[in-house]
Amino acid sequence: MTSSAQLTSGVAAALEEFLRHLALERGRSPHTVRAYRSDLTGLLAGIADLRDLDLPVLRRWLAAGHAAGAGRSTLARRAAAARTFTAWARRTGRIPSDPGARLASPRPNSALPAVPTMAEATALLDAAGSGAAEGEPVALRDLLVLELLYATGVRVAELCGLDLDDIDAGRRALRVVGKGDRERTVVYGVPAEGALRRWLACGRPALVRSGSPPALLLGARGGRLDPRVARGVVHQALSAVPGAPDVGPHGLRHAAATHMLERGADLRYVQELLGHAKLATTQLYTHVTVERLKVVHEQAHPRA
Repeated sequence: MTSSAQLTSGVAAALEEFLRHLALERGRSPHTVRAYRSDLTGLLAGIADLRDLDLPVLRRWLAAGHAAGAGRSTLARRAAAARTFTAWARRTGRIPSDPGARLASPRPNSALPAVPTMAEATALLDAAGSGAAEGEPVALRDLLVLELLYATGVRVAELCGLDLDDIDAGRRALRVVGKGDRERTVVYGVPAEGALRRWLACGRPALVRSGSPPALLLGARGGRLDPRVARGVVHQALSAVPGAPDVGPHGLRHAAATHMLERGADLRYVQELLGHAKLATTQLYTHVTVERLKVVHEQAHPRA
């Protein structure tokens, strides 16, 4: 991997300013900012001055990635990062024109990863429920992690970012802060409600410490649950389900969307549930026409 230390001082300073712009003005997550840094460092390592950044340079950079075996999704992501950067550089007067505006990129793969079937998801959650039957705090938490990921389709970072005051228990709803600090409301069904109630009554009080944050989900030492721990919970739970694909939290997010659409949920509703800015992103999950998708969450979700 190319290090930012290999950039010229002027180019490195511009990159850092752009990354601050992403984080502070556009509200991009630390994960997204790291991805931009990685992609753009590879692009900018080959130039001495930003004014040398032209369309042939961008095309050669993508071609080199293709030759190195990068997939279409990776190349599309890199091209998008380059276009965002060059547009910013043009707006801020660092380059005279925007070469990224003319940069084409491969369409990313539209195929979704394998997801657990409805039967496998049910087996996963039933097993987790059995494991939490004795009331052990971590088991109760892990059950809630699995139930909420599948019930709501939230991203793992969104789940771990939930605070206690984000819960509207009366409406079985959660206030979620997603990408770009966009807020949305997601709802959950009766099984998740039961897991939440048991966690709040018996699990969380056993893990909370004097310095614990107001996080809904806590780690074993009383801090906010780390997304890496949540990913491990999903992988471990799925490994016990015969035939289930080895996916992480994002696999449960895909499963929630896929299963709801299979059962007739409205495409616009699923878009809102998942927090997709564009309907086209949600349309990856289905070839069914919007006119046929009429049922809302309680009617469509297998665990509503």
